[in-house]
Amino acid sequence: MNETSPRWGMTIDLNRCVGCQTCTIACKHANDTTPGVQWRSVIDVETGQYPDVQRLFLVTGCQHCAEPSCVPVCPTGATKQRADGLVTMDYELCIGCASCAVACPYQARTIVHDPGFYYGEETVQERAVAHDERIGVAQKCTFCITRVDDGLAAGLSPGIDVDATPACAASCIASAITFGDFNNPESPVSKLAEANDYFQMHGELGNDPQIKYLYQTPSVPGRDPEEPGPYEEEPPEGALTGQLQKFWDMRAAMNFILGGLGSGAVVVAYLLSLANDVPFAGLRIVFSIAAAVMAVGLFFVWLKIGRKLRAAFVILRPHSSWMSREVYAVAVFAAGLIGAWMLPHPGWLALAALGAALFLYAQARILQAGKGIPAWRTPRMIWMLILSGLAEGAGLNAVIAGLLPWALPTGFALPIAGIVLVVIAASLWRSYVDNAKAEGIGAKARAVLSKATPRLYVIGHLAPIVGYFALITWTAAPIWLFAVPGVLVIAGGAYWKAVVITRAAHFQGFALAKYPRRGSGRFAAPLSVG
Repeated sequence: MNETSPRWGMTIDLNRCVGCQTCTIACKHANDTTPGVQWRSVIDVETGQYPDVQRLFLVTGCQHCAEPSCVPVCPTGATKQRADGLVTMDYELCIGCASCAVACPYQARTIVHDPGFYYGEETVQERAVAHDERIGVAQKCTFCITRVDDGLAAGLSPGIDVDATPACAASCIASAITFGDFNNPESPVSKLAEANDYFQMHGELGNDPQIKYLYQTPSVPGRDPEEPGPYEEEPPEGALTGQLQKFWDMRAAMNFILGGLGSGAVVVAYLLSLANDVPFAGLRIVFSIAAAVMAVGLFFVWLKIGRKLRAAFVILRPHSSWMSREVYAVAVFAAGLIGAWMLPHPGWLALAALGAALFLYAQARILQAGKGIPAWRTPRMIWMLILSGLAEGAGLNAVIAGLLPWALPTGFALPIAGIVLVVIAASLWRSYVDNAKAEGIGAKARAVLSKATPRLYVIGHLAPIVGYFALITWTAAPIWLFAVPGVLVIAGGAYWKAVVITRAAHFQGFALAKYPRRGSGRFAAPLSVG
């Protein structure tokens, strides 16, 4: 960030906030948000067990991070960061893919697909302030960017002059929210941050959020978090607990299921062809079947986005977005496959295999970039999706070999490769589940993963290994039996991806690295300090 530019941000004093919700109402009025949409929220937090209890109020919203994880994942450039650090939205570019929403660790993004009205039907006032450009796209707090910019143009000082200050800070009755320029050491926010200890929420994630929470007073220091009663962590119903994300549903899951299956089948088939005598025409058929599978997966993605007619905008950010890169990988794959049909030559199939490998890798990076979802952001997720995709691809090859033996000859190579890939995929899943708590995956998500594990082991791991081994040892096995372990592997891959994407995908939630010391019992403020 340019040190000569302003670096707009906020301090929020946890001791001052009284939970009156004035900031949320001021934000709603200033930004004309629809029912159920809160760009600025106040969470009522109660911790502990009697007599050691505490209640406080936590103001949340977009943190306008110095290193925002929502910006690079956007495939269209709709989410940008200005020189002054403000993270902005271009509603005319956004396609509503929700990549930014799952990448945000602060649950600051909303997508409204159908306009709602406070009284059941649209009133004259609601029509007068309607923002149709926000329907079907991501929206969030802008730090009242228009007020800031108009104030600066009028010679006002944001954070000091009310008309140039975000509505939430300007309206706070307790002066708990202070806005200003962190690059100006004389600004109120800089002085508050300099004079007081503060924490940045989820600072360990590296976003460098520009809301700094103050938690002490001159006479009362803060305290470290303590376990809330007998729980090993916050109870599932707690106010800070991350809820299950609803942005990516089974339509998104189908892209990962079918995309990994199709691209994995191409890569495995091509590698097998290098070691075995696979006819060009047969390999081309395999690639074409895989292409159809991948196309259906991409169709599901198209069904998911909020502004479907803008789908072509997805190509605009290949320099940072793995979703954009996924589309370019598809183009490489399609070029190779079309070339193989129009001008038969092995080089075209090599190009198609390269495109499929890039597509599989891009998909793995897309999910792992969902930084707001602990179950997704682990680096292990990249390898899980790649190896599972290859295992499922080998399974699809086995199905093709069983049903179309003239296209993909059977032999020992395919079941051996299938066993190896399934074993690796099973090992990665075991490591993922065993390390879930250490990697920050919450209790609710871990419970979902643990419940799914036995089923996945039986259907997607153990049964296919037994089936592949039977094909190796039973030399007189009918050809169609090759399809059986293949179907089981495919089912297992579809199952775990659906579970991880739609059922274990709980948000990061909120966390207080420090608490103000106010309450009762051990949480009460000391009588004196010093």
